[in-house]
Amino acid sequence: MVFAKFNGKVVPKEYSDGEYGCVWKEDSWVSAYFALAILTMLWSAAAMVEAQVYVISGTIARWYFSKDYETSTRSIRTSLRNAFGPSSGTICLSGLLICVVRVVRSAVDNVRQEAAPGIVNIMLRCCVNALLTAFDFLNKFTLNFAAITGEAYCSSARMTYELLRRNLLSAAFVETISSRLLAGIVFVLSAIYTIVVCVILKYGTNLGSDSYFVAAVAWVLLIIVLGFLVHVLDDVIDTVYVCYAIDRDRGEVCKQDVHEVYVHLPISRSLRQSNIITSTLGV
Repeated sequence: MVFAKFNGKVVPKEYSDGEYGCVWKEDSWVSAYFALAILTMLWSAAAMVEAQVYVISGTIARWYFSKDYETSTRSIRTSLRNAFGPSSGTICLSGLLICVVRVVRSAVDNVRQEAAPGIVNIMLRCCVNALLTAFDFLNKFTLNFAAITGEAYCSSARMTYELLRRNLLSAAFVETISSRLLAGIVFVLSAIYTIVVCVILKYGTNLGSDSYFVAAVAWVLLIIVLGFLVHVLDDVIDTVYVCYAIDRDRGEVCKQDVHEVYVHLPISRSLRQSNIITSTLGV
């Protein structure tokens, strides 16, 4: 991208005072190249995040479906080989869709800040945000299912929806509660840690007002570390949830302790009502 700016030529330019000077004019394709390069970097970053989710999901799934007397070996290596081998297309497609969603959401936010308020604009933004949120939600469990079964992306999306629908599982409850609970824990721990560090530096050292700066840096570093751990733990929870749904669909119990926890989760009300209506009409 740096060397792309050197493609062009020197052209004359007339200034407001009537004098002429020489300026550098880039070729017409440089702007398009910059846009394509930025989109490619965003796609690559999204694909790497999806690859991380795939590897975590595959590793947890191998542990979940293994017998108690079996030792799961080379799980991470196998998941990495599948992620960058047969399932690389699924990861790239998921990353591309995530990148498109992020770009569209950013465009919607910019329009919201610049456009005049109106009922039509508000309705359009609500519809677009609802569709983007629904896609994020479906894509999250689709990649977990693809890592477990090795299915393609489109097949995994359809099978994930049918799996959760057949078992009346409310995936939104798991995602919302787990994410908010983990985020709350991170906030509380980081706040307590920052206060402790600030008190120790204030009364145990001679830093003076610099102790607040050090405490702020410690807070930022702890947020980054705990945020990464929470992201990994959130992927683990989602994967175990999909594995539990597969267990229920097959009528098996691979991990009894997991079933004892997830059995208390609420079922989807909308799916329950639709099943009741279907059974009533059948009678």
